[in-house]
Amino acid sequence: MDKLIITGGTRLSGELRISGAKNAALPILAATLLSTTPVSVGNIPHLHDITTTMELLGRMGVSLLVDEKMNIEVDSSTINSYEAPYELVRTMRASILVLGPLLARFGEAHVSLPGGCAIGTRPVDIHLNGLIKMGADITVEGGFIHAKVDRLKGCRLVLEQITVTGTENLLMAATLASGTTIIENAAKEPEVTDLAHFLNAMGAKITGIGTDVLVIEGVENLGVPDLHYDILPDRIETGTYLCAAAITGGKVKLKNTRPDILDAVLEKLVEAGAEITTGDDWIALDMHGKKPKAVSLRTAPYPAFPTDMQAQFIAMNCVADGVGIITETIFENRFMHVQELQRMGANIKLESNTAICTGMEKITGAPVMATDLRASASLVIAALVAEGSTLVDRIYHIDRGYDHIEEKLSQLGATIRRVPQ
Repeated sequence: MDKLIITGGTRLSGELRISGAKNAALPILAATLLSTTPVSVGNIPHLHDITTTMELLGRMGVSLLVDEKMNIEVDSSTINSYEAPYELVRTMRASILVLGPLLARFGEAHVSLPGGCAIGTRPVDIHLNGLIKMGADITVEGGFIHAKVDRLKGCRLVLEQITVTGTENLLMAATLASGTTIIENAAKEPEVTDLAHFLNAMGAKITGIGTDVLVIEGVENLGVPDLHYDILPDRIETGTYLCAAAITGGKVKLKNTRPDILDAVLEKLVEAGAEITTGDDWIALDMHGKKPKAVSLRTAPYPAFPTDMQAQFIAMNCVADGVGIITETIFENRFMHVQELQRMGANIKLESNTAICTGMEKITGAPVMATDLRASASLVIAALVAEGSTLVDRIYHIDRGYDHIEEKLSQLGATIRRVPQ
């Protein structure tokens, strides 16, 4: 199991190119199951979760071709199995996203109940209840979801809570349903919007994209010859590197990104003392050599502050001027990084779903352990300013969501290296 060793004290400076969004790539790759023609998907990040998704599709008999630019061509005409096995699904929660497409196109799906990061309960009830309302016959036995239907029927779905994967699964299923489906209280995250645009590019009829009410007029089939679709840039990777620069008092320019989908994060960085300038596809941050000011925030569904950036801002608050109060409202178990940051000398107190962080003059390097994807990023960020060296263990979590993080940080001047077990 690889580890990262990071020596703190370097002010980050330079330019980086942001990778494609993992959280858009995974549902879009699942959505290729709906197409009767081969589909090419580009701007795919080099991540373990992408490899797992490709392995999952391949296990079903789907044909995949990858070129040197990491464009993936998917041809689902060769599919010979409608099962997503436990050994793959347990490592990646997003595997549940094949349920809707399989059921909608082939009338059958057998999908293991998912695993993924241990950041809280994320039940699939909303997915299943929505599909049942659309006419599916669903049973859960032996840890598997078994679903069958002749053809899904459009209906009105009011989601009991905002769920990204739930919205995506039901949206994909509705594209081939008979009649019209209305999804109310739908997630509005940019990755959901990107999926909807991809489905429309394949021939779906979706309106209300970017709002909390999606209207899907079902069609007989999907598929456009020679379709190529580039996924949107990763807003969480963007935010992570901006925080890394900010905590070190640095100056960076991030290219191939989208400032328009990062408003809440950029506002908090400005509050922390950063000078932010933007263009259509780039963001520059300059701290002018100063340490950040502590910021307080509350996570909430898009367009509010994203839960996937909470840990990175807690890391920044560890050495910021003042006291920052961060409240987590999305997941009930998403402060596991706090204990590891405390091992580095951080002054953080937890009260229920709130972390109160008093900035310290310094923190020190220590052996720490990654517990989930974004928590691991926060440890790397803190290590960039810690005195001495920090060893981050269990970095397979990082590899699930960050494309060559050590190479990109090295490009900005960080002293970081990957070492094998």
